[in-house]
Amino acid sequence: MTTLRLSPLALSRSRFALSPLAETVGTAIALARPHPDPWFASWRAHHLPDFTAALDADPFARGLIGLISSTKWLPGFVAVPPPDGMRTALTRELTALRAVSDDAFRAELAPSLTHSWRHHDLDWLTGRDWGPRTAALLDALWTAHIAADWPRRRALLERDVAYRAGLLAAYGWPRALEQMSRHSTWVGADAIRFSNRPGPERVIGDDGMLFVPVSLSTGTWLCQGPPDHYAQVYPARGAATALTPASPRRALERLVGAGRAALLHELAQPATSTELAARLGQSLGTIGGHLSVLRDAGLVVGTRVGRRVVYRRTEDGDRLAGERDA
Repeated sequence: MTTLRLSPLALSRSRFALSPLAETVGTAIALARPHPDPWFASWRAHHLPDFTAALDADPFARGLIGLISSTKWLPGFVAVPPPDGMRTALTRELTALRAVSDDAFRAELAPSLTHSWRHHDLDWLTGRDWGPRTAALLDALWTAHIAADWPRRRALLERDVAYRAGLLAAYGWPRALEQMSRHSTWVGADAIRFSNRPGPERVIGDDGMLFVPVSLSTGTWLCQGPPDHYAQVYPARGAATALTPASPRRALERLVGAGRAALLHELAQPATSTELAARLGQSLGTIGGHLSVLRDAGLVVGTRVGRRVVYRRTEDGDRLAGERDA
């Protein structure tokens, strides 16, 4: 079993981060694998023709994405901890990728090939400058399949971080990590069991560990940077709402008004009034008024988590939003 051991100092400095590179890798894997989860099947069907055409036109892209999407060990050049926390930009991550030498690139492929469930030839690994070519490929995938959705995705990722940060403040890291993945669990007082696969124990450095949500992945992966610097990528909560906007429900809008209907739909995942205002592009006063009406009607309830009040739908709110059987 792969175990990550944290000193008290490392634990105190562990934090959350965002990685557009991880979001791009997760999206590429979701598009490349043949059996998508039902919740993003329609999104995948819309994007798949352009994605397939791009890979068919470039043997290097087809070979690399084929390997990435069929291995349990991602190449280290695409599994790097984000350098700037919640403010990490794709350009910064791709700059580091462009600097990867061909020798380092080839060396990182070896464990990925060993842990792949498909046989891979490396006849696609031709020419040179594989790091810059990979950066160009991922930049193109970002532009074609993520950029337009990024505000919506980022809001979802930030909401996941806010939710887990609330749990962290109230209950500590074990609760914040609950349900982060099927295999990651807290062990004792100072260790995280990352997966059930055999692997060496890793000691996290004093800078702590990063936890990075992504919207499309259903699995997790471990990123390693400088010595003892690690990040765990995990699927964000409520990802089904990131790529599948709610279908119009005219009857609900006529009943409670378009603004309150939109807010009720947004509360498919708990959120604060500030998060709802940013997500819906409305003022805090407007959001507060809507929440007051919905709360009085028994459709939402607020729970204090530290200094924040997190709102969620009640069962009646779920039924009215059409997301629970009456």
